[in-house]
Amino acid sequence: MVEKLYVTYNQVHKLCQAAGERILNDFKPHLMIAIGGGGYVPARILRSFLRRPGSPNIPIQAIGLSLYETLGTDAVEVPGTKVTRTQWLDLSSLEMSNLIGKNVLIVDEVDDTRTTLEYAVRELEKDVEEASKKLCRTAEKTTFTIFVLHNKDKLKKGRLPQEMMDEGKYYAAVTVPDIWICYPWEARDIDEHDRNAALQENRS
Repeated sequence: MVEKLYVTYNQVHKLCQAAGERILNDFKPHLMIAIGGGGYVPARILRSFLRRPGSPNIPIQAIGLSLYETLGTDAVEVPGTKVTRTQWLDLSSLEMSNLIGKNVLIVDEVDDTRTTLEYAVRELEKDVEEASKKLCRTAEKTTFTIFVLHNKDKLKKGRLPQEMMDEGKYYAAVTVPDIWICYPWEARDIDEHDRNAALQENRS
């Protein structure tokens, strides 16, 4: 039987709350990029805890990435996996130019194999560099940082820039064993999901 971890909306809210102050003090993000679909809900909750009194809300942009084991189109290959773009920022629009020179927080729900995060960081860095050259803004430094709710304690297939790891630009609200995580936004029956989460908590 596959071991499962049931996560509730309340737990997600509290994980974002606990991480928000640390991210705000250490990194001071100007905007977020949510990786769909798991990054959308954490990004929106986290935004509430990244707002300084009197300051506007941090904008959230979205990208869509799907991880497949089989071949697809518009994809990049890594050992045993493929990442396919389902939604991306428009290089020719304000979406990309707004990233230049900013502190950008990439948000996803889980760091499992790290393949999707590797792809997101690499491709966003490449696109920002291209946009910076086109707009003659190469002197402006863009810094990417990652936030995930759960980091699975396992050998990763993907790799993040060493500078990002060395400089503490990777935040995981909690590290868990390599188990199946059931998020509330994936539940077909939220009441049953919450009951399973409560039973799990009572057993621990």
